[in-house]
Amino acid sequence: MIALVGPTGAGKSTIINLILRFYDVTAGAVRVDGTDVRQVTQASLRRQIGFVLQDNILFSGTVAENIAFGHPTASQNEIETAAQVANVHEFITTLPQGYATVLGGKGASLSQGQRQLISIARAVLIDPRILILDEATSSIDTQTEGLVQGAIAQLLKNRTSFVIAHRLSTVTQANQVLVIQQGHIVESGTHQQLIDKAGVYAKLYALQLGTVE
Repeated sequence: MIALVGPTGAGKSTIINLILRFYDVTAGAVRVDGTDVRQVTQASLRRQIGFVLQDNILFSGTVAENIAFGHPTASQNEIETAAQVANVHEFITTLPQGYATVLGGKGASLSQGQRQLISIARAVLIDPRILILDEATSSIDTQTEGLVQGAIAQLLKNRTSFVIAHRLSTVTQANQVLVIQQGHIVESGTHQQLIDKAGVYAKLYALQLGTVE
């Protein structure tokens, strides 16, 4: 788990865009398992990556179709299993037609947390090798925050992940934290290493939580 932290505009999303090949580097290289991502097609690269956004996108269609967006040939059983991992199955069963319930544009009838859980179920279903979470917990309602956190914990298991976060309390367990300012990585290390360093990260952490652990 690699956490990317820093102020708005520092370059966190730019790094993610380079990994996904929304645009390519002009110097150096982005490599996955030693292979330059420019040597493979965008489609084959992106099939390996799951992406959960802060403002996720749901479409007009059934709940099942929304979960299966990245894997349209998935069986009903596979869809329901993904929903169970994402802690959203029980909620879906309370909807008028369950998985066959038609959602309006952008899932307007659902809360932000419920939309996020469906987005997580979508990522679970495609079982990506690499997972990217872009502020995935910053806009959720308190009622579903615990469910979302639990679903993300399941999703992170046994895969490489990049997590963009402003709430530093969500990245304390990261294997490595990269602190980015003005397009440069200014610090890197584990949460505790950076706290002990008493540099930029430690100041940000103290500012957010009012204490340094």
